[in-house]
Order: sequence, then C-alpha cells, then structure tokens
Amino acid sequence: MSSSLPAIHVGLKQLGIEGDDARDLYERVTGRRSLRDMSPKQQEAVVEELRRLGFKAGRRRPDGRPKLTGRFSAKLQALWIAAHNLGIVEKRDDAALLAFVKRQTGIDHVRFLKFPDDARKAVEALKAWIAREGGVDWSNAEVVSEYDRADGYKIAWAQWRKLNPRPSRSVFHLAVQDMSGVLVERCTMKDWITVMNALGRRVRETKRKAGA
Repeated sequence: MSSSLPAIHVGLKQLGIEGDDARDLYERVTGRRSLRDMSPKQQEAVVEELRRLGFKAGRRRPDGRPKLTGRFSAKLQALWIAAHNLGIVEKRDDAALLAFVKRQTGIDHVRFLKFPDDARKAVEALKAWIAREGGVDWSNAEVVSEYDRADGYKIAWAQWRKLNPRPSRSVFHLAVQDMSGVLVERCTMKDWITVMNALGRRVRETKRKAGA
C-alpha cells in the first residue's frame, strides 16, 4: 500500500470531503478519479493538494480521530458530545454534527463558519435542543456557588437527574468526586469531561435497556 493513502483518507475526513467531491478533487489534481488508478507520485500530489486546502497532519483527538478545524469547531463538538452523553443523539461522529450545522446555517462545514452570527445559529439551536430534550438549565437561576456556573456541572447534573428518580445534590457531588478524583469545586473542564463521559455511558445503557 502506498504510504500516501493513509494521509489521503485522514485528510479527506479532516476536511469533510467525500464521495463525488473527493473524486472531483482527484481528477482535478491527477486526471484520475480513483486512488487505485494513480501512481505513488500522483497520490502524493493529492496529499499536497489536501494540505493546501487546510489538512493538518497531526491534528488528532486523544482517541486517534482527526480534529475538526474552524474557529467555532471546539464549541460545537463539545455541545454535540454533551448531547450524545445525554442520550439525545445516537451518533457522536463529526458527520452527524456537520449535517446538523448545515441544517441550521446552510453552511457545509464548521471550518466555513467564519462569522459569529452564523456560528450562533448552530450553537443556540444545539443548546436549545439540549435544554429541551436533555433537561439542561443553561441559566444561572439556581446557581449558589461559582462551580455551578460551569457547563460541565450543568450537563452532568442533568445526566444525574436522568439516572436518578429522586436526585440529591449532595449525593451527586459525592459521585462526581468519586468519578473525577477531586472535589466538585475543584473540577476543571478536563475533570468534567471525565464525569460526563462516565455518566453518558450509564445514560445510553439505561436508554438501550428501556428500548429493548
């Protein structure tokens, strides 16, 4: 296998290029519409074109998947994963997120969200969906301490309520400490991600059993 092929596949996924768009790119660069019909030199030319379009080798998540690029991608990805951990969306992959963004803004990829007004449409629509279906209260109406203001706290508390018919804040705080290894008031965003992912597995399992 050509050493360029893995880079091409990663680059296409990172840039959100697939199907006929990918084949059109191949043809424009090499005159061929299939990677199998290209020489190693032609495949390397495709890699170079992907780099010119913004492909950054090495931009990967801890789980090995390439990161989305764009000014607002991190915020949208975090909200999408929160929706997944609340059992609202089944697929946490980028393709599902990009489809959602396009429905809200008409823009094909988060890397093309250049203006705050466009990004706000997708962010606010996603937050409204999470509030409506996931029970997350984004306001600070019930905030009594500074740590309550963290989005991670609000999302994890909504997860906890889904899992417990009679949720208790004090029991929730003890559970957070057990999952994160630190007191609630000392939780960082990284700690909240650990908690949300752990609770998310329970939420999805509970939902799966209820639907079985």
